Amino acid sequence: MKLTRLVGECEDGECPTIYATDRGTLAIQGNKVTDHGIDIPAHETLAEIPVDLVRKAIHDKLI
Repeated sequence: MKLTRLVGECEDGECPTIYATDRGTLAIQGNKVTDHGIDIPAHETLAEIPVDLVRKAIHDKLI
């Protein structure tokens, strides 16, 4: 899978980031959410990112 960085909070690769994939989807890098209390499949995870990051991506017409 090829990832293209759309928007992120820093440049060093260790911050919340939204990527476009070559599959026509988005990949989200953020803090893993472990205390959610819902049942999700083992092959999936939840990532937490700031709402402002999504707003910036939309404002800049990246997504």
